[in-house]
Order: sequence, then C-alpha cells, then structure tokens
Amino acid sequence: MGRERLKIIGGSALEGEVQVSGGKNTSVAVIPAVLLSDQPCTIENVPDIEDVHALMDILEHLGARVRYIPGVSMTIDPTGVEDWHVGYHDAKRLRASYYLIGALLGRCGKAEVGFPGGCTIGSRPIDEHLKGFRALGAETEERGGMVVAQAKELTGGDVFFDMVTVGGTINVMLAAAKAKGTTIIYNAAKEPHIVDLANFLNSMGAKIKGAGTDVIRIKGQERLHGTTYAVIPDQIETGTLMIAAAATRGDVTIHGCIPTHMEALTAKLLEMGVRVSDSDDSIRVRMMTAHRAVNIKTQVYPGFPTDLQQPMSALLTTAHGTSLIQETIFDQRFKHLDEIARMGASVKVMGRTALIEGVPQLYGAPVTVTDLRAGAALIVAGLMASGVTEIYELEYIDRGYEHLEDKLRNLGAQIVREET
Repeated sequence: MGRERLKIIGGSALEGEVQVSGGKNTSVAVIPAVLLSDQPCTIENVPDIEDVHALMDILEHLGARVRYIPGVSMTIDPTGVEDWHVGYHDAKRLRASYYLIGALLGRCGKAEVGFPGGCTIGSRPIDEHLKGFRALGAETEERGGMVVAQAKELTGGDVFFDMVTVGGTINVMLAAAKAKGTTIIYNAAKEPHIVDLANFLNSMGAKIKGAGTDVIRIKGQERLHGTTYAVIPDQIETGTLMIAAAATRGDVTIHGCIPTHMEALTAKLLEMGVRVSDSDDSIRVRMMTAHRAVNIKTQVYPGFPTDLQQPMSALLTTAHGTSLIQETIFDQRFKHLDEIARMGASVKVMGRTALIEGVPQLYGAPVTVTDLRAGAALIVAGLMASGVTEIYELEYIDRGYEHLEDKLRNLGAQIVREET
C-alpha cells in the first residue's frame, strides 16, 4: 500500500456529475451493531474502503460469516459469534474498532478489545465511553493495551456526558440496546450517522427515541432480529467533492447526497462567492466570482464539521484576503498545512488556530498524507495547483474514501495512481 502515490496535474476545472458513496461513519457503527442480532442482517450502500474491510476481518475472526459484494450489499451472519476478544493488531487497523466494545458487551456481557488505531489527529480518549458503560453496570479497566469491560447483567441507567462525544454516544447506544430497563443519554451527539444507527437498530427491533437531539432514550430489548438496511450517503465525501468543485472553479452536480446534512458547508461556500443549489438528493456547485476569505470554527453537528476543516483550508489558501480557522474538536488537525505550505500557501498555525493568507496560486510539489482528511486536503490542493503534485502514504485516503481518484478523473481531473 505504501508503495503507491497519486500524481495530479493541476489546473483542470471539474465538470459533470458524480454519485456519492455510502457513509463511512455510519458503516463503521452499523457493522459492529449486527453483533446484537440473533439473525443475519443485510446492509446496503456500504462503501468499499479499508475501514470496512478491517471490520469484516474482525467479525470473521470472532466467528461471524460475512459476504460482501461492493456496490451491492454486505450480509453478516453473527449466529456463530461466541468470542469477545479483539486483538491489538486487529483493533489498531481503525479508530472505530472501539464500537466493538459496546456491541460485544451487549451480545456477550463482556469485551476485550485492543486500543483503537486510526489517524493521529490529537488526543481522543475514550474515558466518556467507559463512564457510559459503568453507568449501565459494567466494570471496565485498561490493561496491556486492551480495554476490558464486563457485566453480569447490563441494566439501563442515566448517562451524562461531560462533553459531546460521537463515539461515546454510539458505544452507549450499542450497549444499551439489549440492556434491562431504560437508558437515557444526556448531552448526546446529534450527527446524521447517530440517527442512522438508531434507525438501523430500530429496524432490528430496538426501541430508541430522540436520536438527532441531545437526549436519547433507549428501552432495552431482550432480543434483536435480522434486518435489511441501506446506510445514508457519506456527508464528508459529499463535502469533499463540493470543495473540490469550488477549488477548481468547476461545475459539478453531486447525486445521491442529503443537502440538509451539508448546510454548514454550503453557508461558508456561499459566503466565499461560490454558487450552490440543491434539490431533493443532489447539490450543484459552480464558480462565478473570485473566492473571498472566510472564518471557520469547527463544531459538533449541526456546526461546521471538523472532518471538512482540512479540505476547506486547502480551498482557502487562494481565497482573496485572510481566513481564520479555529479547530475546537481535535488538537492536532493542522499537520496538512505544513505540506500545503510547501506548495506555496501562506499559513500561520498557533495552537488550535490557523491564519491563512490567500496567495494567487499554489504550485505542485511532493507531499505526504498524515491522516484521512489531510489526504483529501492534499488532493484538493493538487487539483488547484499549477504543475505536478505527487501525494504519498495513500493508505490513509483508502481508509475512508471509496475510489475517490476515479470519481475525480470522471469529472475531468488529471489524476493517476501509480507504483513508486
């Protein structure tokens, strides 16, 4: 994997139509959730990405049978799962491996899962997750690089999160779905994939209300049954394509998306002078005037998503004026700016704040991906730049974007993947 690079000849305006893949963030929560069922489940619209393949491997190691036809569906039969141990090497392949703690706790009453991996974008402790499990009667400890949780019987309880946590909200939902009694999560995250996970669990017979608000009520059920469910489109891929269209001064229509999920980004693009129009399930982005600088502060949903901060910052490097970005979610999410600075961007980073002074042009250079969304940012920068950009460490991009370079090539980008 590390022996491949993307080569981009910048300067082509993206034009045409493109279809968005299924949501990464939903899929990595829904796949572990199948462990709570006592029958096979079929999930449609699952993206063909590394994080999904890593989860499939883990479920098979636990004893599940998995059949995946990319572009069609994934069927998981969890009836053979009796193991609750996920080794360190499996767990560190992706961040979302920690959802297996909640799912296995709900299925087996115990879980041993290696510390999660994923991107290094700052400290992302799971203390809130563990506090949530303890509120349901589980004992938890961390030992030897493993998270160990067990409960004689999970019982519903009140979970108060000190901070809004997407992962913690999902993990407690998974553990509570089959717990005895009612669980109430206060200060819950409201992201679209949390609503989608609740809908998936409800289609299996769970009783969850309030997903999408800051209070979620879960009435535990003794058993959950099989279901067929299609995950929502990928909000972050949609945003990345919108930003790429604006960055190349193109005209792109994105199909199969949910425009209401994109309102925070759409507002900023409109403020920059980009034209954005939408219908039920498509968004058209086109360029009319020179880009204006804007200020951005990342926030939990429905605020501006931290996952789009990085590609957006690439777009702002050539906007007219000075843009200010405040990253409130993660403390190390500006590493990509060091790479884009090598392409001629004028950037100053002070802790969790970045000042970006617009320059007339970026220039191609060899750059290295440091995390998933940084990879998207470098692709956007390469599409904008004059000359050739070579992007290394593509395994980060493959973790979360389904065939992104193919989609961009179909829109007219000059982008190829090649062996180094």
